[in-house]
Amino acid sequence: MSHSEVTASDPGTLIPGSDAVTHHRISRPRRLFRRIAPALGIAPFIIYSFLGLGIPAIAVTYYAFQKETGGWTFSNIHFMLTGEKHVFLTGFENSIKLGLLSAVIPGILGVFIAYAIQTSNSNILRRLTATAAGVLANFGGINLTFMFVATLSSTGILTYWLADIGIKLSSIGFNLYTFSGVLVVYMYFQLPLMVLVVTPALGGLRASWREAAENMGASSWQYWLRVGIPVLLPSILGGMLLLFGSAFAAYATAETLTLGLISLSPIQIGNYLNGNVIAGQTHVGYAIAFGMLVILSITMILYSLVRRRASKWLR
Repeated sequence: MSHSEVTASDPGTLIPGSDAVTHHRISRPRRLFRRIAPALGIAPFIIYSFLGLGIPAIAVTYYAFQKETGGWTFSNIHFMLTGEKHVFLTGFENSIKLGLLSAVIPGILGVFIAYAIQTSNSNILRRLTATAAGVLANFGGINLTFMFVATLSSTGILTYWLADIGIKLSSIGFNLYTFSGVLVVYMYFQLPLMVLVVTPALGGLRASWREAAENMGASSWQYWLRVGIPVLLPSILGGMLLLFGSAFAAYATAETLTLGLISLSPIQIGNYLNGNVIAGQTHVGYAIAFGMLVILSITMILYSLVRRRASKWLR
């Protein structure tokens, strides 16, 4: 059988040395590159995340179950749960309470503010609000503490102004350096963060849905009850979970504002990192961090599940 006969009788047969073999060898690496190209694009982010989050999480988990002299133990976790008049459990309780309050209150207010902005006819207002929310959501730490001390402390300018009109913050039990004060300060950056999170979901509400509901005789209340709220609820819950994680793990603002006088888990970890430990309890700080890591992991899992449900309305 000649070369031409083999080629004619079986077009799929690759003859060694032919152009088809060369093209086949070249196209295989190209196909392989196309498959791994998306992974190569996000590889720097994956590496950065692993170095910044993965390795510390692994180290915290490892040392939380290690003795100071080496070897595995549950004594660190046990001491965190039972030791020193349950001071560490109190820290978790206060941190969770602070996270929930600074998630629910700004979460609800943020939805109304975002809706008012989204339904306004001013594009300038929308842009200015989006820019301001992006800046204020990332404003915290010592700068934010100083701003509130100068404004709402016992010698703050707003405190004097309110006193002049007969409103004394001390008479209603407000103190900037207590739990309620920390909550007010946290709401300052939690509220714009909620506005940023929920605005895309409000933009996903299609005008045709409301028109269809009105054509079927539904009132405005019935539209929100049966269409608007069910569509927005996953995004709202996802935003609140994000706010909870942000407040639960925040450290710098509460530390600089209260000087560590309030029992919060991040502040307790900071005390251990600063060397304020008792002999034999060096790794208890890792146990507290491990407990926070578990709570934040559950929060992020719930957030991803809620966002997955909400994403179908944003397509």
